[in-house]
Amino acid sequence: MSRKFLSRRIATVPPSGIRRFFDIAATMEDVISLGIGEPDFITPAPIVQAAIKALEQGETHYTSNSGLLELRQAIAEHLERLYGLSYDPAEEILVTVGVSEALYLSLAATLDPGDEVIVPEPCFVAYTPEVIFAGGRPVVIPTTADENFQVTAGAISAALTPRTKALLIGYPNNPTGAIMERAKLEEIAALAEQHDLLVISDELYDRLVYGVEHVCFPSLPGMRERTILLQGFSKNYAMTGWRIGYVAAPAEIMELVRRIHQYTIMSAPTVSQYAALAALREGEPFIRSMVEEYDRRRRLIVDGLNNIGLRCFEPRGAFYAFPSIEITGLDEVEFAETLLREERVACVPGSAFGEAGRGYVRCSYATAYEKIEEALERMRRFVRRHG
Repeated sequence: MSRKFLSRRIATVPPSGIRRFFDIAATMEDVISLGIGEPDFITPAPIVQAAIKALEQGETHYTSNSGLLELRQAIAEHLERLYGLSYDPAEEILVTVGVSEALYLSLAATLDPGDEVIVPEPCFVAYTPEVIFAGGRPVVIPTTADENFQVTAGAISAALTPRTKALLIGYPNNPTGAIMERAKLEEIAALAEQHDLLVISDELYDRLVYGVEHVCFPSLPGMRERTILLQGFSKNYAMTGWRIGYVAAPAEIMELVRRIHQYTIMSAPTVSQYAALAALREGEPFIRSMVEEYDRRRRLIVDGLNNIGLRCFEPRGAFYAFPSIEITGLDEVEFAETLLREERVACVPGSAFGEAGRGYVRCSYATAYEKIEEALERMRRFVRRHG
C-alpha cells in the first residue's frame, strides 16, 4: 500500500506500550498479573439487574445524543452532592462511550492546529496521543517521586508559551496512584486564571482514595467556567466493559463537544446508560466495600515492595503502586520482560506512561490479596538474583 494513503500525524504515534505485555502474558501459564488497570470485582448485582430489566422492557433504541435525561439529572445531583457543583443536565452534561471518548471530544472541540496542551507525566497512555489526534501539540512536563508525583504550578508556568491553550491533568493518577493536595491545585487554579488556560481534568478515580479527600478541580473558586470535567463509571463501579462515561462543562464548550459526538457516535449504548443510572442510585455501598478492600491490598503491596528494596512512595488514590527498580540495575522494560519470563509476574514499564516513568514499573493491586502476596514473594526472589 502506498504511504501517501496514511496520515503522517497518526503514524508518528507509537502503539500502546501496555498491550504488548498483556499479549505476551496471555501465552504463558501461571502468570500473576499486576498489569491491567481494571477492577477484579464484577459489576454489582443491582446494576446488572437494572440493565437486564431495561433490555426486557425493550430499551434497545437510541437515546438523545446527550444521553438519557434521567441519567444526566442523576449525574448533576451526584456532582452537586459530592462537590457542590451545579451543572445544567440539559446543556452541560453529555454521556459518552467511556472517558476515552470524553477525552477525545474535549480536545477536538477546543484545539486548533498547533495549540499547545501541557501534559504532566507519568500519565495515562492516551493523553499525548489524543492531543496529537486532535491536531494539538502536547508539551510534557515531568513529575517526580520527590514531589509525590504531584504537578506544580511552577513546572506548568515554566512550560507556558504564547501557544499554550490548555492543561490536561489526571488525578487520582494512573499510573502512580498520586493525588493532588488542595493547596497545590489552588496554585494551579490561580495560574490558569492568570494565563487564561482551559483545564481538562480527568477524575475517573475520584472515589478511590485512601485517607484523603478528593478535590474536584472545577469546584475550586473561579474554575468551573474554565474546566472540562471528565468522569465515568468504569473504575468506581467496576463497569469497565460497559463503556460509559460523561463530560461536564460550560454550555458554550459543550455545544461543540456535543456536535462531534453527534456525528461520530450518535449516543452512548442505551443499556449501559440504564446501568449507570442504577450505579448512581444504588452503588454507594459497593464503592465503600471495594475501597476498603483496595486499601487493604494497597498497604500490602506498598509495604511489600519497600521491604523487597523496590522503593515505592505511598499512593493515595486509584489502585496502582509505582515502585523504583533502580536497585536491580535493569531498565524498566528489561525488568518487566525478565520478571515475566523468570517469575511469571506481569507489570508494566513506567516508560509506557511517558519519559518521566523511566526507572519505574506500574503494579496494579486490582487483583486478589493472596495473588499479591504470591507476586511479592516471586518478586523478592527476582530482586535477590538481580539486585
